[in-house]
Amino acid sequence: MQSIILGITTYHENFFRPAHRETKDTDIVDEAICYLKANVFFKNYEIKNEADRTLIYITLYISECLKQFQKCNSKSQGEKEMYTVGITNFPIPGEPGFPLNAIYAKPANKQEDEAMRAYLQQLRQETGLRLCEKVFDPQDDKPSKWWTCFVKRQFMSKSLSGP
Repeated sequence: MQSIILGITTYHENFFRPAHRETKDTDIVDEAICYLKANVFFKNYEIKNEADRTLIYITLYISECLKQFQKCNSKSQGEKEMYTVGITNFPIPGEPGFPLNAIYAKPANKQEDEAMRAYLQQLRQETGLRLCEKVFDPQDDKPSKWWTCFVKRQFMSKSLSGP
């Protein structure tokens, strides 16, 4: 299996944690959020290492989150929505419906399959909660238009929710 486990530095106590803890101040989730506004304009993305694959997945997931935030009226509603989206059944590499099968290897066995699913679920939950902190304006408790305006953009012409 091509490993995408890269470390997530902040953990929420209710999440199962298959990812390794890093000691850096920022991690792959923070990097994906930070560079989203530039990355969504890419039609192609050169993959140099496993971190690039993870960054692509998180960027596509953030786009899905932003779509959900458009429907939310408050940060607390956004957090609930992110929890739901984070745990909802989703395809993993090798399954039909996974949009990045061309760049990910299928898990070799049931154990790798379970590890991949657990890691992606943790990644989704952590990304959703961190994104809430960035997207929702603390003064009016609404999603910022400077984030939601990127909903129309498709990174690499792909989407996790299908065409």
